[in-house]
Amino acid sequence: MRLLIDGYNLLHVTYLFGSGKTAGTLQGSRDALLAYLASALSAGERRETTIVFDAAGAPPGLPKTVHHDHLTVRYAREYADADALLEEIIERHRAPRGLVVVSGDHRVQRAARSRGAKYVDSDVWYRELGARHARRSGQNHQAKPKPGGSVDYWVQQFADDEVANLEAELRAIESPKLKPKTSKRTPHAPPTAEGTFENPFPPGYGEDLLEGDT
Repeated sequence: MRLLIDGYNLLHVTYLFGSGKTAGTLQGSRDALLAYLASALSAGERRETTIVFDAAGAPPGLPKTVHHDHLTVRYAREYADADALLEEIIERHRAPRGLVVVSGDHRVQRAARSRGAKYVDSDVWYRELGARHARRSGQNHQAKPKPGGSVDYWVQQFADDEVANLEAELRAIESPKLKPKTSKRTPHAPPTAEGTFENPFPPGYGEDLLEGDT
């Protein structure tokens, strides 16, 4: 495993709500996020990626670990929250200096820093991943982080019952550990001259994993 993702923390900075009958629910948003990651990451990268979700709202009857298109998905069952499981994974990782942790949560970032692992805020990583995916796909658009990173923005932009219910569920899971970001905050990777963020992936990350991808 080289990439460890704080699932709901990442979900907070996306516009992903799902579709169909599960649209606006935690399950729908999780499924949409996993589908996006499956399309944006190479097969080699997906095999080296673990994404962790809180157990609250997890589909009933699922095991603690499932796989989605080579992605490893873990639910923090028997843990206080996803942070506790993320901390344990980081602590037990055999090669933490080769690990990239995607989370804006300071507790998770401290755990990564204590073991020499790299970490990047979810919004910065999501923006760079979207830009890279667009370049590979020959598209002009980017995956845009949600302004402010606040759940309140979702309700302001999509004021319907389904999204309001999703907002309440996400707030219950992430609050109070996740605070809305403000414009005064300085991201780890400053904008480049072209107006995009520098690549948060470590130099050479994933190159060896791309062998054999089609």
